[in-house]
Amino acid sequence: MTDLRTLEPLQIEREAGRTLDRLLPRLAEAFAAQPTDHWSEFRDRLVFYFPELFARLAVLYGHHYDFFYQIEQLLVEMGRSWFARSAELKILDRERTGNPHWFQSQKMLAAVYYVDLLAGDLTGLRAKIPYFQELGLTYLHLMPLFAVPAGENDGGYAISDYRTVDPRLGSMEQLTALASELRQAGISLCLDFVFNHTSDEHTWALKALAGDPEYRNYYFFFPDRKMPDRYEQHLREIFPDARPGSFTYRHDVGHWVWTTFNSFQWDLNYANPEVFRAMAGEMLFIANAGAEILRLDALAFTWKQLGTDCENLPQAHTLVQAFNLVARIAAPSLLFKSEAIVHPDEVNKYIGRDECQLSYNPLLMALLWNSLATREIRLLRHSMSYRHQIPADCAWVNYVRVHDDIGWTFDDGDAAALRINGFDHRRFLNAFYTGRFPGSFARGLPFQENPRTGDARISGTLASLTGLEEALQRNDSQLFDLAIRRIHLLYAIIFSTGGIPLIYLGDEVGALNDYSYRNDPAKAEDSRWVHRPVIDWEQVARRQDRTTVEGRIFGELHRLTALRQSTPILAGHEMEVVYLENDHIFAFVRANKAGRLLVVANFTEQVQTVDANSLRLHGLGYDFHDLISDQPVNSQTDLYLGSYQVMWLAAG
Repeated sequence: MTDLRTLEPLQIEREAGRTLDRLLPRLAEAFAAQPTDHWSEFRDRLVFYFPELFARLAVLYGHHYDFFYQIEQLLVEMGRSWFARSAELKILDRERTGNPHWFQSQKMLAAVYYVDLLAGDLTGLRAKIPYFQELGLTYLHLMPLFAVPAGENDGGYAISDYRTVDPRLGSMEQLTALASELRQAGISLCLDFVFNHTSDEHTWALKALAGDPEYRNYYFFFPDRKMPDRYEQHLREIFPDARPGSFTYRHDVGHWVWTTFNSFQWDLNYANPEVFRAMAGEMLFIANAGAEILRLDALAFTWKQLGTDCENLPQAHTLVQAFNLVARIAAPSLLFKSEAIVHPDEVNKYIGRDECQLSYNPLLMALLWNSLATREIRLLRHSMSYRHQIPADCAWVNYVRVHDDIGWTFDDGDAAALRINGFDHRRFLNAFYTGRFPGSFARGLPFQENPRTGDARISGTLASLTGLEEALQRNDSQLFDLAIRRIHLLYAIIFSTGGIPLIYLGDEVGALNDYSYRNDPAKAEDSRWVHRPVIDWEQVARRQDRTTVEGRIFGELHRLTALRQSTPILAGHEMEVVYLENDHIFAFVRANKAGRLLVVANFTEQVQTVDANSLRLHGLGYDFHDLISDQPVNSQTDLYLGSYQVMWLAAG
């Protein structure tokens, strides 16, 4: 057989055409009992996207002897999935195909949390839909809810069955019903697609342990340390404190298994085309359950190649593109969200209509916290001035906290351009946010602190990291007021920068660190559980009382939500960072056909000044209106911003 990887693009295109001509009659016969119009839809999309899908798979698997068999089986799997797709989801497919930029609306607002910690189970969560509507949500990400091992399971990211909901949370039927009910409430469901690894209790892993050679090839098994040692010359340790190395020895079979993250999470071998086909089937099953967005977990690690760090390899991108094309054919309304918490240069490479339409914005998150600690915005301004740009038909998901730790993912080159030593600065930030730096307001915990290198990441809730925990401990009203202002500052920025704002539930009412995780042996060594508390619904109930902590935080968030959703200028992701000759004020312009908005944000406790001429230079004329305070602003005089104040300045 010819190695398709050696062919020129035109030759690949011709081969794709011949392959489709051969397979279409077989598919038509296989699905002859299906409604004609549904077959026509599937066939038309297949004809349109197949050349691209064939080309991607040829890059990955074109040297395999059974390549064409795998292609045929993949298309059959895709067809079965499409014909099993509900009428409701097929209507959504048609709507989203006609409006592919629906997610760029200024009305988009996302939230994320764990089902059990939020509402106990799926039944309890359905009862919270009115609360989600009150928040103004249009997109809800439920953290991993599929079957996992008892005890340690990395917060649900060690999946034992992609087609079974964790029985403690409910059933697949309940999940499908929930997705439909959310959709009727105007909320798109986002679920995780954990496709780099499975748990060691997945049926594939159990068959591999039993000695089945087919399923051993789904993972990476090594009889001795020879190959693991060669790989580890270039691999970085992800959890050096808890589990050094990337391989685990299984005494029950006398082999080493590739486990990038934890010993119970086995990396999948995507060099095997059967693994891609199998995982494509799992992906489409999740999509048919009602997920409209899939968060692609750990996508940077999916492809392994000796002599590299096995992160962000070209084949990892090709793999995601191939999954994306499968979705375009069999579940066309499905979107991908990238979870690439890697170097900023690499993050942007996963973003594109043909790869991930959405992406977390880890750099913005890290630099917002950096600016709070330093009280200056030079690194934030410099990096966002050019790193925020992504393709026009995509969007950032902007956040200040999620379930994971805070890593200082800024570029050392960006820091060096401002005469900041990246290594030393990260040590400062770690000290500041763990309360070790004199004068720090933060009460965070270190995650995976490496005493040899000084490297660490930060755990903690939004409220505890912005000073609310300290203020309440000291019973200090001034510190309390400053903490609330910091929270509002962060919200006002992620609600106005280009992209979709995301709320980590509990933050909207000032949830504090939960140190009780230390009493659970399965969680005690993972400080991230400090910011994964069980949601206190009595605390949430106080949100309507503006004299309470919860009321002050929630009330302003609720007002900002309504303001954002009624301001079309905030649609899309385009953002121009501007220089106002004040290193304490972050400023940017949002502009589209609906108008122009200048956002200015003071990152200090002190009053800061914006020169009147700078204001006029980046605005329109002399008269502005601050949408947040609903007050007029005249740019003939200097502008004064109070402690942690943010203004959204519109012309007129």
